[in-house]
Amino acid sequence: METYEVNKLLALFKESINDLNKALSPDTLEETYKAYNLKMQEPNFWSDTLNAKKVTKEATELREKLDEYYHLVKTYESIEEWFQISEEGTEEWKILEDDIDQLQSDLKSFELKTLLNGPYDHNNAIIELHPGAGGTESQDWADMLYRMYTRYAQKKRFKVEVIDYQAGDEAGIKSVTILIKGAYAYGYLKAERGVHRLVRISPFDSNARRHTSFASCDVMPEISDEIDIDLKDEDLKIDVYRSGGAGGQSVNTTDSAVRITHLPTNIVVTCQNERSQLKNKEQAMSVLKAKLVQEEIRKQEETLRAIKGEQKDIAWGSQIRSYVFHPYQMVKDHRTNYEVSQVDLVMDGDIDGFINAYLKAGE
Repeated sequence: METYEVNKLLALFKESINDLNKALSPDTLEETYKAYNLKMQEPNFWSDTLNAKKVTKEATELREKLDEYYHLVKTYESIEEWFQISEEGTEEWKILEDDIDQLQSDLKSFELKTLLNGPYDHNNAIIELHPGAGGTESQDWADMLYRMYTRYAQKKRFKVEVIDYQAGDEAGIKSVTILIKGAYAYGYLKAERGVHRLVRISPFDSNARRHTSFASCDVMPEISDEIDIDLKDEDLKIDVYRSGGAGGQSVNTTDSAVRITHLPTNIVVTCQNERSQLKNKEQAMSVLKAKLVQEEIRKQEETLRAIKGEQKDIAWGSQIRSYVFHPYQMVKDHRTNYEVSQVDLVMDGDIDGFINAYLKAGE
């Protein structure tokens, strides 16, 4: 990295930090944090446990955001000072380059977090994958997406828990529901909601013909206990059945799998990952709450689209992204027109570019 390149990057860093300062208004956030602290010091603060947990969580998140912003500012100032005393080709210059690379990455990550200001963006994410028509071919495609999101979560150091898994008859999956735990997991992964299209030479076709497959991805925020969702007993139909296993030690020999139907909306959720019927019921209820909240989010989005006069087809065939393996290699998001040719990297969980483009587009 040459001197003029460093100068150019430092100018960009300064501009980004100034933009963040305007967007965040740190002084105002500090006042809000002080107000939270005063509230938490009140003698009867914990008399309302749910509200206390909510305030404590918001205060913690606010403090983390401010500390991260101050760290970026301090790092930028340190790099500026180091730049003045370093010369190209020296060991100090190599340290400077490493610090610049790290700041560039940290700034990009923090800028995205400032875009994640939705009411549930900080929550964990629940992902449901379902294959489209096409039998084994589409079931295999859903399984490939399952692997992609699992790899993405691992790269982000998120934790993945399988809530419900239905294996395909020959290969792939009939459906899978997973919980991805991590800060802003829903905020990031909400960009993945929609229909994903695959074009490839089918490994299941003896004539090696090209096939097109579809799979749907639904993403919902995990709803914590602090959020009150009114679920009436008379609105719920709960069925218990024997869980299906993959064989060997995975076989569950008790009637522990749980299926809950929400009668007013006809929403159905299942959970069979846990061996305990009680735990499966708790997990299924958590997913049901998430689905009900997601339904409200969709209604709000539809209202906004109606107000804006937008007509957006949300039918099964209106894919948000295409993954082309043959006759060329390309993954393209049809909402943002962001595309890459490194298909293997994308399928290995490298989907940050698509998520970033979606968030910056203000969808």
